[in-house]
Amino acid sequence: MKAKNKLLLVYISTFFGTIIWLAAILLAPYLRSQSLNLNDLIYAVFSSICHQIPSRCFSVFGNPLAVCARCFGIYFGFLIGTWIYPFIRGFSLVSVPKTRTFILVSLPIVVDTAGNIFSFWMTSNWLRFFFGFIWGVILPFYFISGISDAFITQRHVSISKTPNEKR
Repeated sequence: MKAKNKLLLVYISTFFGTIIWLAAILLAPYLRSQSLNLNDLIYAVFSSICHQIPSRCFSVFGNPLAVCARCFGIYFGFLIGTWIYPFIRGFSLVSVPKTRTFILVSLPIVVDTAGNIFSFWMTSNWLRFFFGFIWGVILPFYFISGISDAFITQRHVSISKTPNEKR
C-alpha cells in the first residue's frame, strides 16, 4: 500500500473513530435520562480515563456528560483538529510537527490543571473546555502523522533460524 493511501486510511479511521467517541460521551446522559441501563457501561468505560466529577462536567438531558469539561474540550478539539488536518498538512506530508510547538500549545492546559490541582484557583467549566479544546486541536497533527509514519516505515521482520536448525 502506498504511503499516501496509508496516511488517508489512518486519517479516515481517526476521524470516524473520534466521531464515535464523542457520540458515546453524549449518548451516556441521554440513555440515563431514558433510564436505559446501557448508560452504566458507557460511564464505566469513560471512568477509567476521566474523574467524572459532576460539578466539573457539562450536563445534557439533565445528566452529566461521560467526561469532564476539560476532557470533552480535548476530544471536541481533537475532532476539529482532525477535520482541519488535510487543509493544513494534506495527505502527502508525513512528518510530526516540532516538539517545541507541542510544548507551547500544552502550556495553557498544564498551567491551568496544575493551578486547579494545587488549589491556586478554580477554573470554570467553560475555561477548562477552552484549554482542553486548544490542546485537542493540535493532537491530531502528532497522532495521525505518528501513526502513519509507523505504518509507512514498518519493516517486515524475518525470523532468523537458530544455529541448530537446518536451512
